[in-house]
Formats: sequence, structure tokens, C-alpha cells
Amino acid sequence: MSGTPRVAVVTGAAGGIGRIIAARLHREGYRVALADLDAEGARKAAAELDAHGESAVATFLDVRDKAGFERVRDEVTSRWGGAHVLVNNAGRSKVESLMDITPESFSAVVSTNLDGVFLGSQVFGAYFADRGHGRIVNMASLAGQNGGTATGGHYAAAKGGVVTLTKVFARELAGRGVTVNAVSPGPLDLPVTYELIGPELAETLTRSIPTGALISPRFVADTVALLAAEHAGSVTGACWDVNGGLYPR
Repeated sequence: MSGTPRVAVVTGAAGGIGRIIAARLHREGYRVALADLDAEGARKAAAELDAHGESAVATFLDVRDKAGFERVRDEVTSRWGGAHVLVNNAGRSKVESLMDITPESFSAVVSTNLDGVFLGSQVFGAYFADRGHGRIVNMASLAGQNGGTATGGHYAAAKGGVVTLTKVFARELAGRGVTVNAVSPGPLDLPVTYELIGPELAETLTRSIPTGALISPRFVADTVALLAAEHAGSVTGACWDVNGGLYPR
């Protein structure tokens, strides 16, 4: 396997941390499929990595649709002969008071953040198991561990579920050459953080972080790359905290 470029599928890769993760894996030598509901954004992100589409391609994916994951799986298999890594990154958040969250809003946030991880892990977990090797890395969040601070309760609940699903799939697939791990970042130093919670709350959050800064998205991407590595078979079912000391465990 080491002589052939490895293939990674990254969901929610059109922007934000997903785009950074895709770029990090591409620099590592991966062929990368950037999957996103925002097909045009994913296309632009992929073109920045490889304008010829030989080592980076965009594909449409609604992570709430199991058939969509199956289609992406078949696309990368047809194009590159298989896949080795799935990064379940796609997510959405909405700042809402807990008592004001409607059933529709709760379902919309949970379906993207949690259903997507379940469906992706189910489709690619079975695929990797049949091939005898694979890495699944799920993007969790500090909010799923501490109940959330600046995010809504629906987001925190979904991300808590991501941690649990990581353990469940890790146990199911451990004997078949597949590892499943999660990365749980605190508030990321990204424009979307400031857009979501506003500059004033972002500044308050920054002051509350023991290390004195919002979380480096580059380091989060480095952590994902480590867990995705071919030699990273000694860890599964783990949640790697990257929170600047906000929630030491």
C-alpha cells in the first residue's frame, strides 16, 4: 500500500476547517476528494490544490443522504482505485437560546452533525473493513464535552453524540483493520467563529483559554493527519482534545 498514493475523502471541505484539513492531507501526498453540499465551493477549493484534477477533486455530498456517501465511495474507487481515509467533518451550528430552539432547528443541526457521521462511518466503515484497512476521523467539539458555551444546545448534543459514535464504530471495526477516532477542538481561530458568535464573545472566549489564544486550525489539521496515517493503527476509539487547556481531562 505504501507505494501507491493514499486517498482521503473529506466532508464539508468547501471551506473552514474542512478545507484546511483537505489541504493538509494533500500536502502529505494524499489524493483528496473534497465533498460538500456547496459543490461550487468544493470545486474552487479542489482547483486550488490541483487545477488538473489529478490529485484533488470536488464532489457533491449531502451528508444526510446515505446514497450520497455510497456514490462518493464509488466515485473515488472508480477514479483512484479505492479510498483509505474518511474525515467526517461536515457540520453546522446556530447560536440559539436553549429554550428557543424549535424542533425543526434541532433536527436540522443534529442531522448534519450527527447523522452525517453515522452514515459516513457506516458506508465507509463497511468498505474499509472489506478491504482490511481504513481510517475514519470524526470532527467532534469541546461543546460536546462541556455542554457548550457559545454554541446552541442542539450543536452540543450532536457533538456529544459524535464522541459516542466514534467509540461504537471503533469497537465494531477494530478487529478488521479499521480505526475510528475523533478530534475535539475548542473555538477555532477562523473567520466563521467570529461570524457565528461575534467579535465581543470571541474576545471573551480568547481570554478564558489558558493558553491565551483561539485554537490553531493548522494544528487541528495536523492532528487529523496523524490519526489518518497508515501507521496509526495503535489508537482507536479515542477523542483527541485540542482546546488550549479549556477542558483538561
